[in-house]
Amino acid sequence: MEHFIWNVNPNILELGPLQLRWYGLLFVGSFFLGLLILTKIYKREGKDPAELDALLIYAMVGTVLGSRLVHCLFYEPDFYLSHPIEILKVWKGGLASHGGLAGVLIAFYLFSKRYNTPYMWLLSRTAIAGTVIAASVRIGNLFNSEILGLPSDKPWAIIFAKVDMVPRHPVQLYEALSYLIMFLLLVTIYRKVTPAFATKIIPGVFLVTMFTTRFFLEYTKTRQAAYTTDLPFTTGQMLSIPYIILGILWIIWAFKSASKDSKYDKASHL
Repeated sequence: MEHFIWNVNPNILELGPLQLRWYGLLFVGSFFLGLLILTKIYKREGKDPAELDALLIYAMVGTVLGSRLVHCLFYEPDFYLSHPIEILKVWKGGLASHGGLAGVLIAFYLFSKRYNTPYMWLLSRTAIAGTVIAASVRIGNLFNSEILGLPSDKPWAIIFAKVDMVPRHPVQLYEALSYLIMFLLLVTIYRKVTPAFATKIIPGVFLVTMFTTRFFLEYTKTRQAAYTTDLPFTTGQMLSIPYIILGILWIIWAFKSASKDSKYDKASHL
């Protein structure tokens, strides 16, 4: 069986020691795409889009710091603790999405305090844009021929020629497609429910769908951590479980809270 061979140069342009990589372009570009989505949301809800320039900076700094630290401390702790200066060399690669989300949650909390924006409202609206950013990052991983899938004989398996000649699950595409489906789901929820309920429910739906997807797709990935444990789960799966639990609890709270609000509204009209 013939399989598609992926042998794309990860560099768009090389000028001596300087390199412009597809990953970097997609990573940075995805944030500006997210900015466009949030601009429409802000205008739709009568909020000032001017503060989004600052939000973009908070989001990018939180994402890079969080994702870099979690990658270094959870996926390759022995190497980075022995060579701490390497933690600063982000351009060499090594970003963990679990840490990126944690970094963004902290950054957005600081932003909400600084700009007097309701934290829950901010999380729910940025979650919509976050799915597009996540999809773009995975396409960037594809250009880098990284986060490889396990060997596969499926007709859609891809050979990453820069790594080996073994057909593998294109797990980067699996994730990217999943996140775009999540985007459509969150947009549908946002448009179909009341703004107050969207604020409560969207973050929970984001967490459950995002990290349940991550959990199950780990079964098609090669192990990324530089160490093994006696546990039956990968590092990525173990990092996903707390987010899934948090998302489930969040959704339960959202429905209970909406039910209480509904009962209060009925009582107030009696």
